[in-house]
Amino acid sequence: MAAPERKRAVGAAEGAGPGDWLATHRADARGASARIARTPLASLLTVTVIGIALALPVGLHLAVTNLRALAGAWEGAARISVFMTPAAGDAGAARLAERLRGRDGLARVEVITREQALAEFTAQSGFGAALEMLDENPLPAVVVVTPTAAGAEPARIEALRAELAGAPGVDAVELDARWLARLQAMLEIARRAVGLLAALFALAVVVIVGNTIRLDIQNRRQEIEVAKLIGATDGWIQRPFLYEGAWYGVAGGVAALTLVAVALSLLAGPVAQLAGLYGSDRGLVGLDLRAAASVLVGGAALGWLGSWVAVARHLSEIEPT
Repeated sequence: MAAPERKRAVGAAEGAGPGDWLATHRADARGASARIARTPLASLLTVTVIGIALALPVGLHLAVTNLRALAGAWEGAARISVFMTPAAGDAGAARLAERLRGRDGLARVEVITREQALAEFTAQSGFGAALEMLDENPLPAVVVVTPTAAGAEPARIEALRAELAGAPGVDAVELDARWLARLQAMLEIARRAVGLLAALFALAVVVIVGNTIRLDIQNRRQEIEVAKLIGATDGWIQRPFLYEGAWYGVAGGVAALTLVAVALSLLAGPVAQLAGLYGSDRGLVGLDLRAAASVLVGGAALGWLGSWVAVARHLSEIEPT
């Protein structure tokens, strides 16, 4: 067959109907997966490296997510301790508590009288004998304010603390949740760092797949030259390589999900034990179906991109001689 006729034959194949077009893509996808399976050891190493590169940002994202959820649970138990002056005493504490009860954003308002504070301190400190030698009770009355989860937001709880500090008869206000605000700030830094690391690891996946496809292009150089000789276009030649890169990305995504699942199973027991010590039944938060699908789709997209970069760069260098 003459060269022009060979070119027309390839063009006819590329311009086939929808059914033939889909069949061609299915054949290219199956052929790409078969080529990967023919080199199991090299493919396994490539998939493992891709899986690790994808698993690291996913695992760090889950770590930050679990810490944020745990911090949110602690925020619900944040408390403000309001210490009354000796002159205000129990009566002043009762009046302040009555004014606060029923207010939006507060879950509970509790009054600890001076006698209750003394009894609790005596029981817990072991200095009961020394306290009995004092002429009067040195401990103040305390109003303990526990906000709701919504009321424990940093801005609202700080505003409440400032308001209570200026209330009549109040000597000092202690906010037990200031460290939570610091934790939230650190978690926000960690979240942004995870985003940056995810971008770097995504670039690493593109490079890994691109290098793998580059080697495959060099190994199939003669086949590509023959295809170009009979009139095949670059788009027709590069399609199997794009599917190969996508398959590598999907397999890497599966490997990443497997690694994350194993890590979660190994950590679930110790985390549950630690949560039990703090009176909580909260467990680790894993990936839902949507997040897992996002990892697979993202892996396929990165694999396709890495393959496209390699093909666009190296395919034009191969011409039939």
